[in-house]
Amino acid sequence: MIVDIYNYFKNRPGFNKLFGEEYLIIEYKCPLNVENYQFWTDSNLITFVVNGRKDWISSGDIFHIETGDALFIKKGVYTTRQYLDVEYCVMLFVMSDDFIRNFILGNSNLELRQHQEPHSSREVFPIEVTETFRSLVYSIFNYFRSGDEIPRELVEIKFRELLFNIVLNPKNSGLINHFISLKDQARSNLEEIMLKNYQYDLKLEDFARLTGRSLSSFKRDFKEHFGISPGKWILNQRLNRSKSLLLGTDLNINEVGFESGFRNNSHFSQVFKKRFNATPGDFRLAQNQH
Repeated sequence: MIVDIYNYFKNRPGFNKLFGEEYLIIEYKCPLNVENYQFWTDSNLITFVVNGRKDWISSGDIFHIETGDALFIKKGVYTTRQYLDVEYCVMLFVMSDDFIRNFILGNSNLELRQHQEPHSSREVFPIEVTETFRSLVYSIFNYFRSGDEIPRELVEIKFRELLFNIVLNPKNSGLINHFISLKDQARSNLEEIMLKNYQYDLKLEDFARLTGRSLSSFKRDFKEHFGISPGKWILNQRLNRSKSLLLGTDLNINEVGFESGFRNNSHFSQVFKKRFNATPGDFRLAQNQH
């Protein structure tokens, strides 16, 4: 099961958190008995490690962070790996694309320019942590520690200050490029998001949220772009992926199904046979005999 991180924190007591219209701040302590964790988010995250170590895994890339490190994480599906030898405490800053876009558009005097670097489809960006950045995060952390109520206006100022700190530091060039690209995007790239996430166990409503659309708009835009319904397209992608994994890896049949997005083995075998006229096991055997 993949956890919807926004609603997970929103609906559970016990976390220090602050909500705004397009943002959320959370102080999160991960239980020591949780090693691997998979979740999805339809908002962007900035994570700053107060204490501990963790790996963020995205599209085969592993980002290791420990005390004092920070990452910007685009909306999507991720796996994290916890190190169980030390308590993990983190400050999470959750913000929508619209919040970042409005920040960029509202501060045109910054005259941000695209940095010269190869096009990147990265999902995760390391953030250069300066003393100013660190002090800013800890000022919010200390509010939580003291138990004082933080006025919403101050929270939004802190958020904007966080973004100012990022965009004024040229060492964050990749992330700055991403922020600038959001300025010209009225909506998220439908095809890019679907190709990166079709294998995950998400509902159509979840895919719609990832693309920044209502369910009805998502279905309409999807059919217009792909010429097929989302359900049929997702099934096709999962079957094609399973076929590639059967031919190109040593994963067993159950692992192939799971990695392709099928959570029920009998259903995987049934739809695979309907498409390729053979069960996954028979298909692999026949191909290996050629």
